[in-house]
Amino acid sequence: MTLAIRLTPETEKKLALLAKETGKSKSWYARVAIDEYLEEREDIQLALHRLKKEKGENSLREARKKLGLAD
Repeated sequence: MTLAIRLTPETEKKLALLAKETGKSKSWYARVAIDEYLEEREDIQLALHRLKKEKGENSLREARKKLGLAD
């Protein structure tokens, strides 16, 4: 599948430099970043589900705080 995304000029510049320095494509880095984000999101959802089973309903903010993910 092909996906087109818009990047800020600053992000595109950083990504292009990284790709040039490492010899990997910008697409490779985008794919890895998306895969890692989705995996992390799945982990958070699983943790939220477990928290709900243990102690009842929690807000996302409360759960993130309990998991040490609060901003």
